[in-house]
Amino acid sequence: MELRQLRYFVAIVDHGSLSRAARVLHIVQPALTQQLQQLEEELGATLLHRSAQGMQATDAGRVFYEHALAILKQVSDAKSAVNQSADKPSGTVALGIPQSASGALAFPLLKAVRAAYPDIVFQLTEELTGNLTEQLASGRLNLAVLFDDGQLSKFATKNLVEEEMMYITRADSQFACKRSSITLEKALRVPLILPSLQHGVRPRIEQVVRDHGLRIDNIIEITSIAILKSAILADMGATILPVSPLLAEINRGEMRACPISDVQLSRTVSLCASKNIPLTNAAMAVERLVLEVSRDLCESGSWLGTKSLM
Repeated sequence: MELRQLRYFVAIVDHGSLSRAARVLHIVQPALTQQLQQLEEELGATLLHRSAQGMQATDAGRVFYEHALAILKQVSDAKSAVNQSADKPSGTVALGIPQSASGALAFPLLKAVRAAYPDIVFQLTEELTGNLTEQLASGRLNLAVLFDDGQLSKFATKNLVEEEMMYITRADSQFACKRSSITLEKALRVPLILPSLQHGVRPRIEQVVRDHGLRIDNIIEITSIAILKSAILADMGATILPVSPLLAEINRGEMRACPISDVQLSRTVSLCASKNIPLTNAAMAVERLVLEVSRDLCESGSWLGTKSLM
């Protein structure tokens, strides 16, 4: 198996066509077809099939695609590590942020990287927590911001902040707090718009509710942050979340965040890297910036409801 075969296969999947992939790769289509056939013969599996929508990956092809991307990313990182200088880091750095943390951290971090390290190609990805964990483990991501749920021991982690979860409604909602805070029991009496159980914050909420002998009876389950925001603004219910995914709406006065007074409901936000794949100079530079930006956002009060752990 050759690296060029991996590149060819990824290009075919990405472009959905042998002819388009051949043009992008600057090779003739028969040669591309031959390399694909050799790869499939070596693996003993059909990786692609032709459909009305073009060339599409089979089940085996989708699995191999993820591995191919990770291998090509690591090869690119290895080349960058040899060629870049410590004083002027360059190359590509891929960092993943969960949807529920990107509102506070993503844009300030993007600005900071561009200002401090213009030679770094910074790939910022917003995904569900489970997807980020898989991509970091496989090497497709250099770094990922994850929530410490007790399952991060396989990664090298640095804790960033402790983020409080609050009771959040539309500013003029029928479900809004009547006082400056609310008890957990009262918060559970209203329709709650919450992410699914696969989402990072939901298991934490469920655990705290159980620990206090309570239950959530009226849930509107929405995984998409954008749809969740719309449901809150339509006054379909309230939510219990960290402030960061709804920070813009709170700052504009469209939503109101209210502390939960009688329980400790929070999550630890950590920066994670692989223990097995070394970071390039560029990735280490971005890692330092994530720590710095997170601390500054927390100490300035821009990242509401957080306490610095650095």
